[in-house]
Amino acid sequence: MTASPPIRRSYRGRLAPSPTGYLHLGHARTFWIAQQRARSNGGTLVLRNEDLDRSRCKKEFVTAMFEDLKWFGFEWQEGPDCCGPFGPHNQSERLSSYRAALEKLRTGGLIYPCTCSRKDILGALAAPHKGEDEPIYPGTCRSKSPSTLNHRSSIARRAKGDQPSTRFNWRFRVPDAETVSFADGHYGPRQFIAGKDFGDFVVWRHDDMPAYQLAVVVDDAAMQITEVVRGADLLLSTARQLLLYRALELDPPAFYHCLLMTDERGERLAKRHDALSLRALREQGRKPEALREEWNRDFERF
Repeated sequence: MTASPPIRRSYRGRLAPSPTGYLHLGHARTFWIAQQRARSNGGTLVLRNEDLDRSRCKKEFVTAMFEDLKWFGFEWQEGPDCCGPFGPHNQSERLSSYRAALEKLRTGGLIYPCTCSRKDILGALAAPHKGEDEPIYPGTCRSKSPSTLNHRSSIARRAKGDQPSTRFNWRFRVPDAETVSFADGHYGPRQFIAGKDFGDFVVWRHDDMPAYQLAVVVDDAAMQITEVVRGADLLLSTARQLLLYRALELDPPAFYHCLLMTDERGERLAKRHDALSLRALREQGRKPEALREEWNRDFERF
């Protein structure tokens, strides 16, 4: 599978933070690149609040997200605070769209119920799993059909406050040995082999919420995003998402993956790096103009 270049439309980019902690300098640089690319193409920038993680998303982080982005100089034309034609812009308000996509995958026989825990999967692997990406699924539940577990009744029981007797995820069945290729705006031609570089992946979680891969595909298509700018740690996710775009009969956007920002030990920045959060930098009296000027000089490198 080779992703075709998207049909030429007016440029639409997006910022898609998740309010699970304070935004840090790495977020700022990636978002800055997204904004620069939108501006250089005379396009529109959309802000989407990816607030689907019920246990980690907090109201105070949402408030901080808006404050910190505005302090740093970000300007978006569509978002939770300024509307737009493709809202709502909070993912927690878009569940009906995700359910419709899940149903299309289910009726097409492209997903199956999986009762395996992460511990089960790691225990079944022949080699130890390293890194932050999800382990390649060994196919334990692949033979199960959607009729094995009643997804609809499971949702109904949750709506009544009851816990279904069987907890399961929905996994997307990848076409084994198929090569997924795409041209990245920064890294150039990329290709990954389904079943080797990544396995069957979760699209709907056992807590009755969409997984990241499904939610962003549905949202980027619905919001008519023409280019997704994000960190290089998500290159492999792009291969997964291209398979979902095809399965859902949606046109994929272009992709531009940025170099990751690292700390003094060479580790990529995460929300646990409080000292480099935008909030901490603001409290220290740092000026975003100085950082933006430095990044302007090195724009092509990112």
